[in-house]
Amino acid sequence: MSVLLFTLIVLAGALLAGLIGSLTGLGGGVIIIPLLTLVLGVDIHYAIGASIISVIATSSGSAAAYVREGITNVRIGMFLEIATTVSAVIGAVITVFIDPNYIAIIFGSILLFSSAMMIRKKIDRSDNDTSGRLAIFFKLNGSYPTGTGIKKYAVHNVAGGFFMMFIAGIVSGLLGIGSGALKVIAMDNIMRIPFKVSTTTSNFMMGVTAAASAVVYLHRGQIDPGIAMPVAVGVLLGATIGSKILMRVKAERLKVVFAAVVTFLALQMIYNGYMGRL
Repeated sequence: MSVLLFTLIVLAGALLAGLIGSLTGLGGGVIIIPLLTLVLGVDIHYAIGASIISVIATSSGSAAAYVREGITNVRIGMFLEIATTVSAVIGAVITVFIDPNYIAIIFGSILLFSSAMMIRKKIDRSDNDTSGRLAIFFKLNGSYPTGTGIKKYAVHNVAGGFFMMFIAGIVSGLLGIGSGALKVIAMDNIMRIPFKVSTTTSNFMMGVTAAASAVVYLHRGQIDPGIAMPVAVGVLLGATIGSKILMRVKAERLKVVFAAVVTFLALQMIYNGYMGRL
């Protein structure tokens, strides 16, 4: 395969990844890594390195808009990033000691979980009547704009959310994905933050988490510019297109289709990992 053909395939796949990531809230890695490893035969460590770059690109591009609109809770994001950045570096370091086939199985399992989370009915768990002591101490309670005005919310179980973020960071550094599903669980289910705030804050955090682990992959020489460049460009274009499409279509219907695609890719990764093909 020529370099030009390889670049065009990666660019097209990354564009699709960015599109799906924008419409579903999942990072581009769910498509990028299977494309590079299963279709193009790229070593999984280099695929993870390229995926990390795509996460940084998409997070940097979309997070600014959410912060500007006042939806993202920057204070919560910066507090929880203490856990995700430290654990992301740990995840990036230990990945070199794990068999690539085991990484593929773990990756596939996380994809299956993310697929289930994608189609799960979202419930607003916010509770304004009470607030956790740590939330009050660190001033994490906040508000966000709605169609009917500003809505305040209280934050709960900060310690539990912090611990879950530590796990999310390890998964992110190990697999090169945003771990958005795990981060939303930490903020939505455990800390009971409104879903809209938890998803946008998670997006805000993804880039910082990925940047922390990217340093390790860069030091090991596992971020190849020839792969990372078309991935970053394609994902950014796809995310931009997806944000415009999202305003015109019902995302819930698309998520069912995309969940099926992600499930298929997850099973392929698990199968190939189990058969020792990576």
